[in-house]
Amino acid sequence: MNDLLRIPCVLMRGGTSKGPFFLASDLPADPQQRDQILLSVMGSGHPLQIDGIGGGNPVTSKVAIVGPATVPGADVDYLFAQVRIDQQMVDTSPNCGNMLAAVGPFAIEAGLVRTTGAVTRVRIHNVNTGKLIEAEVPTPDGRVAYLGDASIDGVPGHAAPIALTFMDAAGARTGKLFPTGQAREIIDGIDVTCIDCAMPMMILEAASIGATGYESAAELNADRALLERLEKLRLQAGQRMGMGDVRTQVTPKPVLISKPKAGGDLNVRYFMPHQCHPSLATTGAVGIATACISDATVASRLIAGRRLPVNLVLEHPSGRLEVKLESRNGTTVAGLLRTARRLFEGQVFAKPVAQMVCAA
Repeated sequence: MNDLLRIPCVLMRGGTSKGPFFLASDLPADPQQRDQILLSVMGSGHPLQIDGIGGGNPVTSKVAIVGPATVPGADVDYLFAQVRIDQQMVDTSPNCGNMLAAVGPFAIEAGLVRTTGAVTRVRIHNVNTGKLIEAEVPTPDGRVAYLGDASIDGVPGHAAPIALTFMDAAGARTGKLFPTGQAREIIDGIDVTCIDCAMPMMILEAASIGATGYESAAELNADRALLERLEKLRLQAGQRMGMGDVRTQVTPKPVLISKPKAGGDLNVRYFMPHQCHPSLATTGAVGIATACISDATVASRLIAGRRLPVNLVLEHPSGRLEVKLESRNGTTVAGLLRTARRLFEGQVFAKPVAQMVCAA
């Protein structure tokens, strides 16, 4: 017995990300109180998140909140929270497709969705964007299978495959595929594409800001001048996209692209936004692939002649990620293969909200 809050929690890896999963009913309904608890759980405000379970990196400082569906056609609701590491901030404006890979297995094991055979389709309503994503979860013998032969770059070993289909990702945040009204424009002398598809992003050629695009994530993170230049461009892109002052938001995400070197279709360096992703965000891959097939974008200028249906292989610092794009009833849908794993279940401890408010 102690004076901390005790909250049921499951730690899961989804794709190349990792974080705690909560049932919505186990957290406060009030967003401010909920966010205060998440900051305490993750240990934000310290680079190592030493007083919480966060891993000191944006890809391990993520939270998934899952509950019964609140919209027709969905099985569950999924709210994603990006918890800042060095600041007391929680951003629920973006989606996270990697964490999304673990939502289906979590929902099934939490009793929110019943299995329907060897594979169970879970229709997920992403509360952040209002979009619907389908996940096909292996469930032989009526239980979730995590072991299998599938592999994804950025995660060691093999696991059971989870197929994700983004049903209509365009305009996830702003309501428009190209929020500025242009497929390509100039910001501070740099050609950029501002696109909102699964994730709001600002795409530019790496060479346009003095990079090769083939640097490691660590090399890019050490280049302070490049990071500062990207941030200045990002802030202007956010204004142009109608998102206002984005200094306290993690979107739009900057993306550097260049020609492929390892047999893929495009080379990518994706930022989160102030650090380079060690691999590639799933939502980012959907948006980048969509930019590749859209006329007049920075990406389509680099990778010409791609039309639906198409499979695009995106090279990233840890390997490759393949995106399948096709048209269904006049809408572009994107499919990707991810894996997930249940890591730990039990209870996580947080400081009481009243104490955190008083301390602030």
